[in-house]
Amino acid sequence: MSTSPRKPVYLAVYDTLADWETGYATAYLARNGYDVRTVGPTTDEVRSIGGLRIRPDLALDELRPEDAALLILPGADLWDTSGDLAPFARTARAFLDAGTPVAAICGATAGLAREGLLDDRAHTSAVSFYLAATGYAGGDRYVDADAVTDGDLITAGPTEPVAFAREILRRLGVYEGEVLDAWYRLFHDSDAEAYAVLEKADAR
Repeated sequence: MSTSPRKPVYLAVYDTLADWETGYATAYLARNGYDVRTVGPTTDEVRSIGGLRIRPDLALDELRPEDAALLILPGADLWDTSGDLAPFARTARAFLDAGTPVAAICGATAGLAREGLLDDRAHTSAVSFYLAATGYAGGDRYVDADAVTDGDLITAGPTEPVAFAREILRRLGVYEGEVLDAWYRLFHDSDAEAYAVLEKADAR
């Protein structure tokens, strides 16, 4: 019996994106068979906070929720200093309306708050008052946790790239149960014993 290929995961890229926030997720998605593609405001080159130059695979106006497994929105200075990234928040709305998952970390959570996407969903971010400054109406749904999944939406703060990846890997079914727990313990807690669990799982 043939199976249809997995849909790609799209990583949003834009000037001032925070390099450190999505690497665990994209690396382990790629290692487990997902095609990770970059989507920018246009296909013009962008530059991360760390100075990495990235030429997007496609422009945002070409992206369709039905063609994707997940949209990842990293943090960036631009989320708080201009309205340039608002189109990415509007795209996140289209994804969620279509039932396609969205994962947002750091400043991207503020972008989603401004778009009204956190008003009725459990979520987290850097700190609650960071989101409160956006004027959004979802303060009572804020959860003080490393990362939060509510249906198709995943959120995390800037210091939690491993927890962010954990929730992404869980949501897409890459790892589950004790294997997912071991993955998290290895990369978050440097628990050497967890490596054996992962090695055994990868050998299956």
